[in-house]
Amino acid sequence: MNAAIQVFRKEIIDALRDRKTLLIIALSSLLSVPAMLLVFSKVISDYETRDEQRVILVSGIEAAPQLRNSLERQTYTLREAPADYAQQLREGRLSNPVLAIPADFSTKLAQGEAPVVEIVFDHNNRDARLGVGKLHKLVDGYVSEQAFLLQALRGVAPAGLQTVIVDERDLASIKTGGDFQFTAMLPFLIIIAALSGSIAAAIDTTAGERERGSLESLLMNPVARASLVLGKWGAVACTGMLPVIGSVISCLAARWLIQNETLQSLFQFGILEGILFLFLLVPFAAELAALLMALAVRCKTLKEAQASCSVVIIALSLMPIATVFSPTGDPKWTLWVPGLGQQTLMNHVLKGESLTTVDVLIPVLVSLTLTAVCLIYVARYLKEVAACVLRAAFDGGEADDGVAVYAPEALGVERGFEFFQGAADQPLLVGRHHQGVFVGGLEKIHAVHRHHDDAAVRRGLYSL
Repeated sequence: MNAAIQVFRKEIIDALRDRKTLLIIALSSLLSVPAMLLVFSKVISDYETRDEQRVILVSGIEAAPQLRNSLERQTYTLREAPADYAQQLREGRLSNPVLAIPADFSTKLAQGEAPVVEIVFDHNNRDARLGVGKLHKLVDGYVSEQAFLLQALRGVAPAGLQTVIVDERDLASIKTGGDFQFTAMLPFLIIIAALSGSIAAAIDTTAGERERGSLESLLMNPVARASLVLGKWGAVACTGMLPVIGSVISCLAARWLIQNETLQSLFQFGILEGILFLFLLVPFAAELAALLMALAVRCKTLKEAQASCSVVIIALSLMPIATVFSPTGDPKWTLWVPGLGQQTLMNHVLKGESLTTVDVLIPVLVSLTLTAVCLIYVARYLKEVAACVLRAAFDGGEADDGVAVYAPEALGVERGFEFFQGAADQPLLVGRHHQGVFVGGLEKIHAVHRHHDDAAVRRGLYSL
């Protein structure tokens, strides 16, 4: 355990040296949520301001005086649409749909025919598209009013014509109400923050050290593989957890910066929600660290490791799409998918929905299991790398002068091999019955060896 702590301290110190990267990660995690809230606050305020103005763009309204009277009695202001309103709607320069009235509106209405009224908008223009429903209701209200007046003139009670009364009952809570479901973006934003904090450290501690040539030297130290891997993984996991904690703190702080009342009702993030977020995200950050290390450890260069780890970025970016077309909401299988399970439960937390113990434990256990599998894989691969380095050294491969190798008897690579700095021809006592000298350069190991059952011989590290 002491060895793992020493490796952890070494990796943390190395990570802290890259202050520019840490500063970017810290600032992005602390400022991303407030920036997002400011943007959505501006959008919601713009919509509320436009609704308060109660303005309707019309074309040819002079042909429908009764419709004008009906709309104005509901305190709406009618404004003539520009002549090129169709072009402006396509280009997004016009944010309201246009109510187009035909020139023969009154004539057809007097003849008992139904005139055609158009609501002109562009589906790609989101602002204009959102105002279509309001215009539909206003025109439908005018049609119903005219029908009731006509029946009243004929002596028919209007109430007798309405055989069914339709009323709406919205079951959505305050947190899930409204047209702006921006809260669904928050879990995805925090997950990406965890990934951005882990990926640089994971690549540097594996492929980066291998490219610099320091990984092989580190493997030659008398440190157990488990301690080495745990120390590196702990440092990477901590760098991934820092932006997660920063994002949760910024969520708590940003709540007090919201000035829009509608946005405050949609975003109710308190201490309890923050604790639940951390309970879900801390194991996920540990899982990301182990997974990124497992992908990067086999790479020999930083570019190769970055290409391998980009698969994780793409996968996390595409995961939310899996539930978009689900007719039953969030299916249970999403809880078993790393990343998607955390995002699903965090959305439930933001909606104010209750979570069961089983639902919470599933993604946590999946994260812990995947973490263990990845760490075992990394440890075994580093063991193979150490064996290859030793095999090359004992077979007379290139080495540095003045380095002596001590191979513990009958232990092989389980305990590793110790490198000592010393004179080139310094003899080292290897057990009770053998003595070896590592000369270095292009010369080979000269060993007096009489025990064929030695573990190093059985593993082919050197021959008799």
